[in-house]
Amino acid sequence: MDNEIKTWLFDILQSISEIESYFEGRPKMFEDYISDIRTKRAVERDIEIIGEAVNRILKSDKDFNIENARKIVGTRNRIAHGYDKITDDLMWSIVINHLPKLKAEIEILMAE
Repeated sequence: MDNEIKTWLFDILQSISEIESYFEGRPKMFEDYISDIRTKRAVERDIEIIGEAVNRILKSDKDFNIENARKIVGTRNRIAHGYDKITDDLMWSIVINHLPKLKAEIEILMAE
């Protein structure tokens, strides 16, 4: 794996860690999330970074395997270009259901 790809994988992990840090010391509660505009915008930005990093990886190596890579890039594009179509439910689902799986996958790739 080349150094650029390793850098982008690191960026993905860094963004996931930042998202996790927004909820440190308290339970992840949807009601808290939707009432905190700063956290919402920070989460959206980090997910946008994750999508851009995945996009760059795929451009560099089209055969690089990250589960749901196209959906991740699509979500990034939706945040950047279709901001009015982003819902709290969608972002929360990503935070709760998808980021833990992505984190585990990226940690395995980084260890190779």
